[in-house]
Amino acid sequence: MRPFLPIAAAVVLTASLALAEDKPELTIYTYESFTAEWGPGPAIAKKFEESCGCVVKFVGAGDGAGLLSRLKLEGERSPADIVLGLDTNLTAEATATGLFAPHGIEAPALDVPVDWTDPIFLPYDWGYFAFVYDETKLPNPPMSFTDLIASDTSVVILDPRSSTPGLGLLLWIKNAYGDRAPEIWKGLAPRIVTVAPGWSEGYGLFLSGEVDMALAYTTSPAYHQIAEQDATKRAAIFEEGNYTQIEVAAMTAHSDQPELAKQFLAFMLSDDFQSVIPTTNWMYPAHTPAAGLPPEFAALPRPEKTLLFSPEEARELRDPALAEWLAALSK
Repeated sequence: MRPFLPIAAAVVLTASLALAEDKPELTIYTYESFTAEWGPGPAIAKKFEESCGCVVKFVGAGDGAGLLSRLKLEGERSPADIVLGLDTNLTAEATATGLFAPHGIEAPALDVPVDWTDPIFLPYDWGYFAFVYDETKLPNPPMSFTDLIASDTSVVILDPRSSTPGLGLLLWIKNAYGDRAPEIWKGLAPRIVTVAPGWSEGYGLFLSGEVDMALAYTTSPAYHQIAEQDATKRAAIFEEGNYTQIEVAAMTAHSDQPELAKQFLAFMLSDDFQSVIPTTNWMYPAHTPAAGLPPEFAALPRPEKTLLFSPEEARELRDPALAEWLAALSK
């Protein structure tokens, strides 16, 4: 989750004042809010640098889906040692590029809602997509896509070509409705005020009151409770089920710091990394730290029915689902 990055924020974060020529540099491509001062990046870089004898350089490369596009364009010339911020809807496509290398790490017990066996990608957080609303402004929110279609509720969604949450919504509807997905998109079109290119722009429209609901996560209200002492934000648990997102990282096959990259991936599943995730990325950690989760997370609603395509299914369905979406919204 990433709702709190100003659009004009810098896209590169070098996490140490040490000169790169004095220490090896680990370059990590990620989404821009991860690098923000209130995001996970600064705290994680500081903790890793205490033990690695290196400099961590986070490079903000757009929203999640934009990371893979950038890496494809750069190919083996890319300076990235690690890409952090794809999800399981993109991992099959990413693996097929040949630009990523096996991690060779024996992961600790993971708390993601699937059995994890991927030899290239490791998860660092996860959550459920949901539409978030303000209960003081929308006391009777839609609780299904069909309810949303029948209502006069306005929503903002994200572009599936550049945003992993946007792609998640595309596959959520495809998973829930199958061949009826074009019909659902046609019904939703009048409810959609805009298709935002990325997370910050989309969620910002909701926070400014320009739309009634925004595509977000069931964990998004925890931010408002913890950071703002605002208990008015809620996540709608849909009758069809809510789609799951598992965010991942992997080392590149062309990295000039492969051992350092493996060290970071192992660190990624440690308490030092995982304890930062709930209150900076506002997601569930992939490996629950020993101290547990903030109490606000325990009170969050969880869907009784959860939806998720396998990476291979997501890759096969992505282009047809995108064509259905474009056709419905262009009419």
